[in-house]
Amino acid sequence: NRTRDMLEGLVKDGSFKWLTKRRSVFDDDFEETGGSPSGGIDPLPELSFHAKVVVCRCSKILGLPVSHLRENFDSKASDLLKQQLSFAQNFIEYCCFTALARLTQEPNFLDDNKFRRLTFDMMVAWEFPAASTEVLPNIDDDANIGVEAFSRIAPAIPIVADAVICDKIFEMLTSSTRKRLHYLVYDKYLIRLERTIRKFQSQSESSVLSSVRSQRSEKILEVDGTVTSQPVLEHVGISTWPGRLTLTDHALYFEALRVVSYDKAKVYELADDLQQIVKPDLTGPWGTRLFDKAVLYKSVSLLEPVIMEFPEIKGHTRRDYWLAIIREVLYAHRFLLKFKIMGPQRDEVLSKAVFGILRIQALKEMSSSNTYMPYESLLMFNVCNQLPGGDLILEKLVDMMTVRDLNPEKSGNGGVYSSVSALSLASHLGSVFGTSHDSINETGLAVGDFAVGRMTPLEKAVKEAKNSYENIALARGAVNGVKIEGIDSNLAVMKELLTPVTEFRDWVLFFLYWEDTLKSVAFCSICSFIILRGWVGYAAAAVLAFLGVFMLLSCYLGIPAEDLKVKAPPAMNTMEQLLAVQNAISQAEEFLQEGSIALLKCRSLLISAFPQATKAVAVNLLAVALAVGFVPARYVLVAGFLEAFTRYSPVRRASSDRWTRRLRDWWYSVPAAPVLLEREKNNEEKKR
Repeated sequence: NRTRDMLEGLVKDGSFKWLTKRRSVFDDDFEETGGSPSGGIDPLPELSFHAKVVVCRCSKILGLPVSHLRENFDSKASDLLKQQLSFAQNFIEYCCFTALARLTQEPNFLDDNKFRRLTFDMMVAWEFPAASTEVLPNIDDDANIGVEAFSRIAPAIPIVADAVICDKIFEMLTSSTRKRLHYLVYDKYLIRLERTIRKFQSQSESSVLSSVRSQRSEKILEVDGTVTSQPVLEHVGISTWPGRLTLTDHALYFEALRVVSYDKAKVYELADDLQQIVKPDLTGPWGTRLFDKAVLYKSVSLLEPVIMEFPEIKGHTRRDYWLAIIREVLYAHRFLLKFKIMGPQRDEVLSKAVFGILRIQALKEMSSSNTYMPYESLLMFNVCNQLPGGDLILEKLVDMMTVRDLNPEKSGNGGVYSSVSALSLASHLGSVFGTSHDSINETGLAVGDFAVGRMTPLEKAVKEAKNSYENIALARGAVNGVKIEGIDSNLAVMKELLTPVTEFRDWVLFFLYWEDTLKSVAFCSICSFIILRGWVGYAAAAVLAFLGVFMLLSCYLGIPAEDLKVKAPPAMNTMEQLLAVQNAISQAEEFLQEGSIALLKCRSLLISAFPQATKAVAVNLLAVALAVGFVPARYVLVAGFLEAFTRYSPVRRASSDRWTRRLRDWWYSVPAAPVLLEREKNNEEKKR
């Protein structure tokens, strides 16, 4: 018993930890750099253990001692970045961006397990940079990071993430891990990404459509319709053909399937400005619209739209995927045409679109068939097209590329550095991407389209756009929550909301019909005085100012917004609703008929179909023209106001009724201009 108690005490004290403790890869790396995890002189006392290890790895990659890295940082960074509270994280960013700019110049770097581990450790070090944020020493298998760390480090490798959509990639990777990214998932993502790149390279180097792709050096992004169980159907008019659909970085190609081969490819251009429309559509047999599984392509170069159908038993995942990647290529070329981007910058923009498509292909391979993927939210140009302020994001992107080209060797002041561009990275992933036009400073100081310790203008624009989108999403949710079904119910709500307007109308009619002579005289005198003095503009400004002050008072006084209470109309059965709709349609038709007749009578007066009436109207128009031309405007306005306002006064009521009756009789006597409806006969047969 005593022996057992003694052993238990030793275990509790941790005296046997050396027997069970597993050696960490951090210890090995730290010792390789000449340091010791347990003692000796510490060159970076401000940093946590894991941050020190990452810095040592970066120094080894760059061939520079840690002290040299710190001297470079101190000489380039501003005093704000070197403050004690933010120094550790800023120095980690500097070292990580510098090392990544060097590492991503190596071919097939994603295939290197050490690279994948290092980039994840960089994110861990960024999240826990200072000695005060030290985490458990042994985190080899249990390490996990948050969205901020991923969004800061991952975009430094353009193929892994993009500053615009990195948060959505993180959400996909952490959908089952409570918003914390583990190394095993991150490693799997990069492995799938490497496989996707190899597939992309092999497809682009293959002989598929080589004759039509060679002129513009087009790269194949996706191919579908080669498997019998997953066909692609092209609908043109009422004809339907199965075939192979190929998407490149410039166009969409469809090859109809014959008996043993494919027909000549049809080209649906995405790079030129042809006013293309790409949207989801419905298809079905013999031209019916039943199944929501198709993509419609329309342009000015086509006589009629083309519909690509992606049949599947359940859902429309294939259609959504193809719709997103087609739009990504289309939006990328619209961006190029809008800003007239040419040369290396054009290749870089296309590389960004290609990288986005490769990323969602890798995520598709990782996810299960039941996992929902918001494809459009994972593609940069799709997101910029949807987000409020997305055009500002693209403008910042153009500014960034312009500044980089004007100052290729500039490392900046105050901690701003230029990163490896998407084009530079693409050139090292394989010759299929093109040639790099960027140069990397040999000192390793030019390392990021990122600002160490702060956000770049592009990141700020992205953040503002996403905040605006969140507000819009909340507003849309509120709108959807108050939508009411039923014509009668919506009419009741509209009537209740227009109550202030109807009350104002009743108030004006009260004065107009002289129900209280004294009040009407006072109102008429005040309005006439305002018009004569030329104060109409001031009166309108006073009304607008009153409304503005009322709204501000409601805002700052915190007056609670009460729910609008509407008395529900009596319930209507289906037959009553149909009768109500029919009645509304009849009233609308009658209103349109009256409007058409009025316009035809005006045409009759203009073309002098009834000369006597035309002469009378012409004389009156000339009299009004003389009055407007020679009499001051204020007097014309006062005369018009008094004529209209005093029409129902006790003095003028009898004569007004008499003149109104005469005018109505005259209007009825004016004939309407004749109308001849011609039915257009279309004898042209549809192409089949």
